[in-house]
Amino acid sequence: MIAAEGPSVPARTDSACPIMRSRVGIIHMVGIGGSGMSGIAEVLINMGFTVTGSDLAAGDPVKRLLKIGAQIFIGHGAENVTDADVVVKSTAISDDNPEIVKARELGIPIIPRAEMLAELMRLRTGIAIAGTHGKTTTTSLLATIFTEAELDPTVIIGGKLNTFGSNARLGEGQYLIAEADESDGSFLCLSPIITVVTNIDMDHMDFYKDQDAIDNSFRQFMNSIPFYGMNIVCGDDPGVKRLLPSIKRPCMSYGFEEQNRLRAEILSCEVRSLFKVFLDDELLGEVSLAQPGKHNVLNALGAIGVALETGIDKKAILEGLSNFMGVGRRFEKKGECKGVLVIDDYGHHPAEIKATIETAKACYPTRRLVVAFQPHRFTRTQALFGDFCKTFELADELLLTEIYPASESPIPGVNGMSLAQGIRQISSTKVRFYPDFEMMENELPNILKAGDIFITQGAGSIYRIGENFLKYLEEGSEDCSASTSATTKPETVTSL
Repeated sequence: MIAAEGPSVPARTDSACPIMRSRVGIIHMVGIGGSGMSGIAEVLINMGFTVTGSDLAAGDPVKRLLKIGAQIFIGHGAENVTDADVVVKSTAISDDNPEIVKARELGIPIIPRAEMLAELMRLRTGIAIAGTHGKTTTTSLLATIFTEAELDPTVIIGGKLNTFGSNARLGEGQYLIAEADESDGSFLCLSPIITVVTNIDMDHMDFYKDQDAIDNSFRQFMNSIPFYGMNIVCGDDPGVKRLLPSIKRPCMSYGFEEQNRLRAEILSCEVRSLFKVFLDDELLGEVSLAQPGKHNVLNALGAIGVALETGIDKKAILEGLSNFMGVGRRFEKKGECKGVLVIDDYGHHPAEIKATIETAKACYPTRRLVVAFQPHRFTRTQALFGDFCKTFELADELLLTEIYPASESPIPGVNGMSLAQGIRQISSTKVRFYPDFEMMENELPNILKAGDIFITQGAGSIYRIGENFLKYLEEGSEDCSASTSATTKPETVTSL
């Protein structure tokens, strides 16, 4: 076990949960370093709970939790849970994990991550952001707006919000803003007053067997809010359109199309996004956002919809958007050296990857685009194989690695090589396949040249390729800089 280094901020109690506090001494979190788990752990620690946990590696989230008072075991073992009063299980943890097995033997309650999040949400006015793509950025935009409006929200996000330097914060205000994970249906545990649904797409085929199952889950989610609540939904999305006739709770739609109540008209989407916002065809004003891409305009609209619904002043909305400094691993500019700009992006679904590539092409139309992609999960690669094959057409060159398993067992015939062959059959993009990172890293100096944009793409460990390549270039070079474009505020803004 790695001992806690001690809390960096004073922990505080929360009078809203006296029964839970009296009955729960130690909360043990299996897979505590995960993006969703670490945020919940941070909030619980800051509420004054004793939190222990385990993970396979001491990554940055684990190191942060240690600094604020968590006690964490590296590796999973039955002995880790013996003192726990409740065990919180990450979606990535299997039922045969030794800690889960031991907790079951001891009669210790085992709950999914979403159930603990639901308990935190029950104590406040909950706002939950769901959707196949765009959840993290939309949640982060909303958190920034609410903070600008001095509402002091509690926030739990699936990525590091650069403004906070973390993926979570415990606020004194009434609102809890959280990213809702639909991957295993556990977002149905949540009890939000307001939801955002960014889109509904085919994904998580390890849990959902078909599109109908996904639709039913989102339908339940949207119909679970109280009659006085509100669903803020992307009215341009085919999946959302498909569900709207069966939604019995209030909805406000947003998007680019005319039928939406909240609508954007893009003025510019290169380098940063400048767009007009209309509510019921009335011009509210112009917004400037440092993050480029049409998908980020939609993310901003979702956040604006919630802000308007909760009565936030238009000036605070504008300031929040203009102050937004981005999210880690979302079109994150890592640095530029010897003329090569390195960008990292977490997207691992074909729609997300396509949006990233289109944004890069719009921002840098004259520069060669090289993408290093690490597929994520065998089930996703198998289910969306045809879509993946069509995703990289705008890239000049694709460097493909083996599939990141994410706890899944291999599927015969589903691998990086077969995906490379499939892409070559229908795309003119040059494709190189590398069975391991070392082979790719050895060849990068011969592939990349001054003027190139190099994107590391995927939810696994592909980001290390870009980081290592920058270090390689920086050795002995003065022509290098850490890029600040992702966090630079717009030069001009126009009040809403």
